[in-house]
Parts: sequence; structure tokens; C-alpha cells
Amino acid sequence: MSTTPTDVGHPATYMLAIIKTGGKQYIVKPGDKLKVEKLDKKPGEEFSFFDVLLFEAGKKIEIGKPLVKDAKVLSKVLSHGKGDKIIVFKYKAKKRESRKIGHRQPYTEIEIMEIKNKE
Repeated sequence: MSTTPTDVGHPATYMLAIIKTGGKQYIVKPGDKLKVEKLDKKPGEEFSFFDVLLFEAGKKIEIGKPLVKDAKVLSKVLSHGKGDKIIVFKYKAKKRESRKIGHRQPYTEIEIMEIKNKE
């Protein structure tokens, strides 16, 4: 038995979306927890992402041109934090010049609550 693209799918309750935030794209589904670039929201606050690039519900896939119309991803802010420290070391040979700097990227941890489309 061969499988065609229409046969391949997920249960009808399966939902997936690709969202864009902070210059990056994330594949999300309800219940996911992820760290995104820092957002100006308070912990416990709920908000929506409207930059949805792809929406999938069961076997139905909707690809945006560039965004999916009337789709949104509801999420909740869990916490804010800083990532691991990275060391930036600049060095100029034969000049006795060097510079060592540390950097910790701020992030916001969010939980995906629900994915909604117009239907």
C-alpha cells in the first residue's frame, strides 16, 4: 500500500503553527513551552501572536502569503530570564590590544495555550 500526501496526517485534534517573533520562526503546538526573544509583557499575562506563517489542523494545512489571515496563537508569559554567558574576546596581534566581554541574552519563557483560525 503506497501512501500519498493526502493519506499522511495526524488526528483531527492535532494542531500546529509556525509563528514569527523576535526575527526568528518557531514551530508551536498547544502546551509547548519555549524561550523567545525578550517581550515587554509581565509574567502571567496572556497575549496573542498574529504573525502566523503556517497553520495545520488535522489534515488541513494553510500556508500564508506571507501570513495566514485571521489566525492567531494565544500564549501566556511564564517568566523572564537571561541565557548562559558567552565570552566575546577580541584580539589584535602584535598591538598588545585585547578585549574580553561577557554577554547574556535576555529571553521570555512562554507557554502556548491555544491556536485559533477563522474556522
